Amino acid sequence: MNKKQIYILATGGTISAQGDEGKTLGYTNGVFKLGSIIKTLKGIENISNLDGEQIFNISSEDMCIDKLLILAKRINELSKLDSIDAFVIMQGTDTLEESAFFLNLVVKTSKPVIITGAMRPATANSADGPNNLYDAIVVASNKDAVGKGVLVVFSDYIISGRDVQKVDTFRCQAFNGKEFGCCGYVHDDIVNFINKSLKPHTINSEFNIDNIKSLPKVGIVYFDADLDSDIFDYYISRDYKGIVIAGSGSGMISKRWKNKILEMTKNSIAVVRSSMAEGGSVDRDNLDEEYCTIPAYTLTPLKARILLSIALEKSNSYDYLKSVFERY
Repeated sequence: MNKKQIYILATGGTISAQGDEGKTLGYTNGVFKLGSIIKTLKGIENISNLDGEQIFNISSEDMCIDKLLILAKRINELSKLDSIDAFVIMQGTDTLEESAFFLNLVVKTSKPVIITGAMRPATANSADGPNNLYDAIVVASNKDAVGKGVLVVFSDYIISGRDVQKVDTFRCQAFNGKEFGCCGYVHDDIVNFINKSLKPHTINSEFNIDNIKSLPKVGIVYFDADLDSDIFDYYISRDYKGIVIAGSGSGMISKRWKNKILEMTKNSIAVVRSSMAEGGSVDRDNLDEEYCTIPAYTLTPLKARILLSIALEKSNSYDYLKSVFERY
């Protein structure tokens, strides 16, 4: 069997962390570098040939869009090499869902791009990092992963980069695909895909970051019944080009918020309505026509922020932005 050549991009996170022996809290990220982590993977030499680099060494809370641009451009550059068959990214879990969706929109390759991490530091009892990394490499090496877009492999699940969401703060089974389920599972060297995302991604995405150094600023504002609409003045004064509202129910907001939103949209600040609810969809509503807001459909506030920022780089046209959220 010809083994696949997998390129690993390590960025830090809990998977690289050291703490008190056996404990899961109070650890330090980035202590263990890529080479030492790979050495913990028993039998991986029978699956794939590995190469890679430590592109960052940060906690995932510091994985900002500027760093994601660097990561995505590096993948796009390396993907042109015939000697590399697939990519595995190691990062912290706190912003993993944002990274997965961002990369899903901007990497330009059909080669597998798999993201994984860990909920427990490497020094904990039953650390989950080695198994997650092993599984990610197995999936990256599988021919059926080609063309599936960016995938997250975690706790035996394979989840679409579009729909993945962190749902737990300390248990190992910390991610799911919301109500859309997972794309499949991995068990030792067995990979079983059962569905795939039908939304545009990677080579079928319209977004190109080759000449982009930064993206327009987009903020998220969580609605509550008593929050004053003056909160938006902070974003207006700092030249934010878009706002995602995490509204109540199906993206609903109060009358006083609507007045401020109309003021913003009239001044070419894009406003997207999403929801704090875990399930369901924020669909077209009469208020979108009246206040020029855009529904996020099934995207979470975090995912809506990513999409709006990337789309604003191309155009701030209301009709264009509306169509982007309908398609992605």
